[in-house]
Amino acid sequence: MTAFDDLMAHNRETEALGQVMGRLGWDQETMMPRGSAEQRGDEMAALSGVLHARRIDPRIGDWLSTAQAPDAAGDAALRLIRRSFERTTKVPAKLAAQLAKTTSIAQGKWAEARKAQDVAAFVPVLDEVLKLKREEAAALASGGDLYDALLDDYEPGAKAADLEAMFGALRPRLVALREAVLGSEHQPAELTGNYPEATQIALSRKLAEAFGYDFTRGRIDKAVHPFSSGSGNDVRITTRVAEDDPFNCFYSTIHEVGHACYEQNISQDYLLTPMGQGVSMGVHESQSRIYENQMGRGRAFTGWLHSQMEEAFGPLGLDADAFYATVNKVKPGYIRTEADEVQYNLHVLLRFDLERDLVAGKLEAADLEEAWNARFERDFGYPVDKPSNGCLQDVHWSVGLFGYFPTYSLGNVYAGCLMKALREAVPGIDAALASGDATPATAWLKANLQQHGGLRTPRDTIQHACGFAPSEAPLLDYLEEKFGAIYKL
Repeated sequence: MTAFDDLMAHNRETEALGQVMGRLGWDQETMMPRGSAEQRGDEMAALSGVLHARRIDPRIGDWLSTAQAPDAAGDAALRLIRRSFERTTKVPAKLAAQLAKTTSIAQGKWAEARKAQDVAAFVPVLDEVLKLKREEAAALASGGDLYDALLDDYEPGAKAADLEAMFGALRPRLVALREAVLGSEHQPAELTGNYPEATQIALSRKLAEAFGYDFTRGRIDKAVHPFSSGSGNDVRITTRVAEDDPFNCFYSTIHEVGHACYEQNISQDYLLTPMGQGVSMGVHESQSRIYENQMGRGRAFTGWLHSQMEEAFGPLGLDADAFYATVNKVKPGYIRTEADEVQYNLHVLLRFDLERDLVAGKLEAADLEEAWNARFERDFGYPVDKPSNGCLQDVHWSVGLFGYFPTYSLGNVYAGCLMKALREAVPGIDAALASGDATPATAWLKANLQQHGGLRTPRDTIQHACGFAPSEAPLLDYLEEKFGAIYKL
């Protein structure tokens, strides 16, 4: 056994244990009995300790110092293992423990404060989380930018200054489009009626199959907040059901199928290796968003969905064109996760700017609500009505996920680039989508992006697939063309 072989064997066991950890989390959100929570916490804490010990094992440093990669995939494996090892060992164990304990407490206090509409009750623990995250960032940054150090956890290689320029170009055109759309005399109808849960679930399975989800290596269950879990040959998704809003179920399903198909389509050669999962949160989000929006909310696919819904539920009172407009209806709202394509990124950009200031110390936790409300009214044109619709709506900051939010918009930008390249490479995709067959599009995504997993860096992954460097322009052009037509601008 060479140093490379020893390292990869050690890493394979660590990856396998990580998958077990993920399965415990999936079960906790879907099937675990309510009375099992305390024991499950002990189980996950024990496994977390085992995983942490394996990830900082001193032998990894020794193996990395002498390992010779046999090929390009081996080079990528060494790069990813080295990155993980160096980041993990930079953070003192005492600080990691403090963060785990404080964010666990903070999540509970956030939930209580959100329910009570009481920002002041959350501020003290958020301040504690911020202090610890700044300390962690300082350890990781080694003198560099604190926010960049945290961002690197979710989008390796990304820099806040580059994102600021990209998002700065997005914001004015999105605000202008939002105002034009909401000011248009032509407003699509709402979908009304009752849509039974069992029928929604049955149709959601059909949608998952249309986009290539492999049920022999996955399953769909219900959860309060939909998510995708796992990689390789066990990739599970969840959805949610509201009987007066079938789009919630259908598009949550398609979104999570995008995440899941990325994981299922990674080369089997990379199974339980560092390359055997999505390369970054931004690239992952590009897959969920291109499945959900550019394909799933496009005129071709919604025509097929319209026929499937009428077959399942009876007449909808809308023809296929009106149904397409209804699927893409833009309306005022406060909640990021419920936002349409036009407004979604404005919600993310607000959070990106605020959390950069929080990490840098330019904004303190006590001043967050005022800053949030002022920015929201500037971008959306109306005031926040209550904290649960404002700075208390997301769980991310309570659990320390600073640097995560921008990957949502970066995923949309990437999706815009990918769709431009996809349409040029596969001009007949609309005809297939109109018959409920996404295979020509998903096959291109698999061949050009998904199968490669973590082989390349995130930005190189997108550039390799598209043939050009990622930029915000294709997304903006797509949104202005699509919504300009729907709203007759």
